[in-house]
Amino acid sequence: MHGIWAHRQALAVRELGVEVRVLALRRPVPPLRTVRALGRFPPDPAPLRSWLASQPTLWRTEELDGIPITPVPLVAPPRPWSYGSWAWWIAPTLGRALRALRARWPFDLVHAHNVVPTAHATVLSELWRSGVPVVASTHGPDVIKVPERGPLARRALKTALTRCDLVLANSRWAAERCRALAGLPLATRVVHLGADLPDPHELPPKHPRLTIVTVAHLQARKRHETVLQALFALRDRLRVDYLVIGDGEERPRLERLVAELGLGDRVRFLGQLPHSLALAEMRRCHAFVMPSVEEPFGVAYVEAMAAGLPVIASAGEGGPEDIATAGGGILLVPPGDHEATASAILRALGPEREQLGRAARETVRANFTWRRCGERTVAAYRELLEGPPATTERENRGSAAVDGVR
Repeated sequence: MHGIWAHRQALAVRELGVEVRVLALRRPVPPLRTVRALGRFPPDPAPLRSWLASQPTLWRTEELDGIPITPVPLVAPPRPWSYGSWAWWIAPTLGRALRALRARWPFDLVHAHNVVPTAHATVLSELWRSGVPVVASTHGPDVIKVPERGPLARRALKTALTRCDLVLANSRWAAERCRALAGLPLATRVVHLGADLPDPHELPPKHPRLTIVTVAHLQARKRHETVLQALFALRDRLRVDYLVIGDGEERPRLERLVAELGLGDRVRFLGQLPHSLALAEMRRCHAFVMPSVEEPFGVAYVEAMAAGLPVIASAGEGGPEDIATAGGGILLVPPGDHEATASAILRALGPEREQLGRAARETVRANFTWRRCGERTVAAYRELLEGPPATTERENRGSAAVDGVR
């Protein structure tokens, strides 16, 4: 569920002729949130099952869609107290893995997903001094939440950003955020992530009743509550069902809110689903609604639009603003405004629905396919390897790792 976009970006560049190897950080001990879940009453075994499922591949190289993946053990203190220092814990094992990979496969550059801790861990390793160019991708939480964790975390971010050769941001907002955090001139490129464009004739039939959907982890910032309040406001004007795909800490509170609002016959929580099944369920719906905040991009938006679903998102957020600038099919509402969200739902499900759906699909076709993402990523690689240096001083060059690329 987490990081599938990084895998799809790796597949996209491979399809354009780039050879890819992956180093994937894996935890040999359960994270603190897994232990806490077991300590609840009643205990929640789902996080432990998820962690245990990763253990058979913890110590051996495997393949995913033909890309070799080498696990790298990650041992660090609990995240809430020490995230800014994680790179110091990761750097030794990551450095050894990079040296071993380079010895048998002399890659030309390294692409790190997330500035902290991955890019930071590598600039602390000796690879940084060897002159290997580095591209670091920021995906949002690393430049939104990490700075809130204190001066150590902010210093880690600045170190990683200023020592990388090139930073790929998933929206214009994210690029500006990176430059502000670095406090120095920074080589950045905006590379939007993508979606598959399904054949319209192969889409599943729609639900018989008008249905909206959200595909997201159940976190406060995703604003499921705003959608529920909007449905309550529409209760006497339009019969709308709501499908919630995803799981998380907000689920008990949201289920209580559904009961309090009397929406139990209209809202279904499907929980966490495999990506392919989540897509299939989403495509049966009539509109996608996720008025979230702190959303630098949001792959779920373009996945829904690719299937011809009108999308409702929050104004002022990096991803939705970039998508709306690129084309139609997405309606922006003020964050937290359930009345505006209700009006947007009425519009998305009204006479304009098919027109909005066609515009949404065209926006993705022209701007947000995985092919387009791959082309932009490879162009950034070529610029770094063949063009002028992306930074003016050698000490600002960095080294980061998840994808070693040759």
